[in-house]
Amino acid sequence: MINMKTDFSDWLIISDVDGTLNTKLRTLPERNLKAITHFVKDLGGHFTLASGRNISSLRKHYERLPIKSTPAVILNGAGIYDYEHERMLSFHAIDERGIDIVKRVNENFPHIQIEICTDKEIFILNPGVFSGAMSLADRIPHQNFKKFDDVPKKNWGKVIFMGLPPVVSHMVKYLNSTDSDGVTYMSSSVASYEMLLEGTNKGTSALEIADMLGVPHENTGAIGDYFNDFDMIKSVGVPAVCGQAPQEMRDAATFVACHCNKGAVADFLEYIEKDCQ
Repeated sequence: MINMKTDFSDWLIISDVDGTLNTKLRTLPERNLKAITHFVKDLGGHFTLASGRNISSLRKHYERLPIKSTPAVILNGAGIYDYEHERMLSFHAIDERGIDIVKRVNENFPHIQIEICTDKEIFILNPGVFSGAMSLADRIPHQNFKKFDDVPKKNWGKVIFMGLPPVVSHMVKYLNSTDSDGVTYMSSSVASYEMLLEGTNKGTSALEIADMLGVPHENTGAIGDYFNDFDMIKSVGVPAVCGQAPQEMRDAATFVACHCNKGAVADFLEYIEKDCQ
């Protein structure tokens, strides 16, 4: 008879939010909440969130879970925030090289809408139908700008370029043909492309949290649904994806859960408890 492991205090599980923890309609399946509560309260495991959202936007998703003592990843890895003590534990701001790239994109692609995300607010350059949706929906403080020179140049965590898919595709080809030293790019949808400081992603921050908690890297697990989660699942010991994830991500995963609408995080936590003894 196999004795089931009942102490997961040496484990850290990290989940993306939209399309992973939540359904496509941004609601939290009750099955996920019950599984997270069991993993944290009954098994002593560490669980947290890794999101492209900033402090205020992630807060409502974080605070409805029993995970107050574990820091969260914000802005796709640019920051690690401690909600229990309301303090930033680390922040990797885009430097002058990245700021110059945004300037060049703005000059060459005037129809690209640009969201510059700091830890606390969003600067929107060339506001339009693609930009501002999340800031309005989540009531994030934001400012609109028509001129690049007017945008504050401090504490840029990530930049989101948005537009019609053909325009975004053209811009991506341009970026790939120019000097991109100092930055990291990732696709977040067919209509958006993101930029962070070089070497910054959800994966590096996930392992940074594991080190803070004293969790061995082989005892880390992460689940996501799209390419902005790719670095995270490649970095952890047990990579997982939701059932609707692209095939390239599914190929990189140890475990493929159900569709996010059916409780993918619960699927993954049950797998961890039963198969990762």
